[in-house]
Amino acid sequence: MMSNGFGFRPEDPDDESGSDSSRNSGESSSAGASASDSSSNGSGNGSGNGSGFDINQVFEQMRAMGIPTPELPDHVKDQLNALTAMAQGMLSGAQNSDGSPFHLPVNVIRDISRRTLAESGERPIGHLDNDAMKGALQLAALWLDEVTALPSSQNSGQNSGQNSGQNSGQVSEQNAASRSEWINYSIDGWQSFTTPLVEGIAEAMERMIGSNSGDQLFGENIFGGESTEGNPFAQFLPNLNISQMMAGFMGTMIRTQLGRSIGKFATTVTSAHDAAIPLSGSNRSFLIPENVKAWGEGLGIDEREVEIYLALREVAAARLFAATPWLQGYLHELVSRYGKGINIDVESMQRQAEDALSRGDIDPTDPASMQNAIAQGIFTPEESEAQRTALAQLELILALIEGWIDLIVVKAAGERLPSLIRLQETQRRRRATQSPTQQLFASLIGLEVSPRTIRECANFWNLVTERLSAEERDRLWEDPYALPTLEEISDPENFLKGRTVPDDLSGLMGN
Repeated sequence: MMSNGFGFRPEDPDDESGSDSSRNSGESSSAGASASDSSSNGSGNGSGNGSGFDINQVFEQMRAMGIPTPELPDHVKDQLNALTAMAQGMLSGAQNSDGSPFHLPVNVIRDISRRTLAESGERPIGHLDNDAMKGALQLAALWLDEVTALPSSQNSGQNSGQNSGQNSGQVSEQNAASRSEWINYSIDGWQSFTTPLVEGIAEAMERMIGSNSGDQLFGENIFGGESTEGNPFAQFLPNLNISQMMAGFMGTMIRTQLGRSIGKFATTVTSAHDAAIPLSGSNRSFLIPENVKAWGEGLGIDEREVEIYLALREVAAARLFAATPWLQGYLHELVSRYGKGINIDVESMQRQAEDALSRGDIDPTDPASMQNAIAQGIFTPEESEAQRTALAQLELILALIEGWIDLIVVKAAGERLPSLIRLQETQRRRRATQSPTQQLFASLIGLEVSPRTIRECANFWNLVTERLSAEERDRLWEDPYALPTLEEISDPENFLKGRTVPDDLSGLMGN
C-alpha cells in the first residue's frame, strides 16, 4: 500500500526539545560515544555540523547579553545548524568531493541520532546480558539449521571489521549490544538508502529552476526585483546557486529527520537486523538486551521465550542477508528509481503555499511552521507512473523478506515455544506501529507495506515450503528474478508450474 506523497510527516507532539531531566538521564550512558562522535566530526563545539556554528551557543550568548531567545525544538535547531553549514559552503565556493550539489554526511546524521537517543538514555551492557543473548542466539542457530538451507552468517564476530564506511569495527564482537552500538552498526546503511532521494530532489530543483516557471518563482523576485543595486545580498549573488540552495534545504530536512528517526529507532529495535533490511556488510548478529526486555514487558511470557523468539528472527534475517549479496543493491536501485522520478509542480506548489499562508499555516518567521507545512504535503512533488512501479516493487520485496522470516521462525520454533502464537501476534502489532523500515519509508517516500501484502507473502512461502524442499525454496533467493511478482504472490501454484528452480546452488550456499 502506498500512501500519497514524498515528504515529511509532522514530528510527534511530544517530540519537542524534551525536558532537561530526560536529556540528562541519557548523557552519562552515552558520554563516551558522544565524545568520540565529536572527534570524528572534526568539530569541537559538539554541534556536529562541521561549520563552527551552533545555534545553542548563539542563544547562550544572546541570553548572556539579556536578549530573549525563542524556544525551538531540537529538530529545528539541527536544521538551522545544517542549513548554516550548507550556506557557508556555497558562499565560499566549496564543493563536495563527489561533485553532488548536496550530500548526507554520515557524521552529522550520527551526531543527531546520538543526541536524540540521549533524550531517552540507555543502560550499559554487562557480562550477564552478553551471556544471556549469546545463549539465545546459539540456540536459535541450532534450531534454524533444521529448517533452512541458508548457511550460518558467522555470528562470532569474525566479520565485524568488514563494515562499509568509517564505522567499521565500532560494534564490539559480542552478542549483546547497546543502543548506541546499533546506531554505529546501521547508520551507513540508512544513509545509503536516503542519498538517492536527496540527489533526486537536487536534479528536480535544477530542472525546475531552469524552466520558465522556475525563473518566475526563484529568478527576478528572489531578492525583490531585477536590480541588485543597493541590495545587501548583491555581493553574494554571483556565488549563489538557487537550485543548490533549495535542494540543500530539502536535503537538510531529510538529514535531520533521518538522524532523529534513527535515534528513536534505537530505543525500540531489538537486534542488529530488526529493521528487516540489510544495513551493514558485516551481517553480525546481536541482540539489544534493554530493548528485548522492553519488547516483552506486560506480555506475561517468560523472558527466556522472548529472548529465543527474537533471536530466531535475528539469526534468520542475518542468514538471509548474508546469502543474498544482491539484495542491498536491489533495494538501493528501487529507491534510486523513485528519486530519479521526482518532479516538482511549481504551479501546484505556489498554489498550496499561497493557500497555506492565507490560512496562517505558515509563519515566515517560524522555522517549525515551515517544516510542519512541508510535512503535511504542501510542497509534495508529483508522483509518476515509474515511481509508483518502483514503490510497488519495493513493497513486495520488503513483504517477501518479512514473510520468509515469519515462516522460518515458526518452522524452527515448532512446539518448543509454548507462547509462540502470542509472540507472533505481538510482533505483527509491533510491525504495524513501530517497524523502523516502514516508518522511515512512509515518511520519506510515502510507502507503507500493508499487513495484507505481508500475509500474502507468508502464505506464499508456506505453500512453497509444502511443495518444495528447504533447499529448493531457499534457492529462490539466489536472484531477484527468481522471486515471484505481485500477481504471482496470490497464485503460488501457477508460480511453481511456470518457474524452474535453478540447479546451481554455488551462488547461494557459500563457497
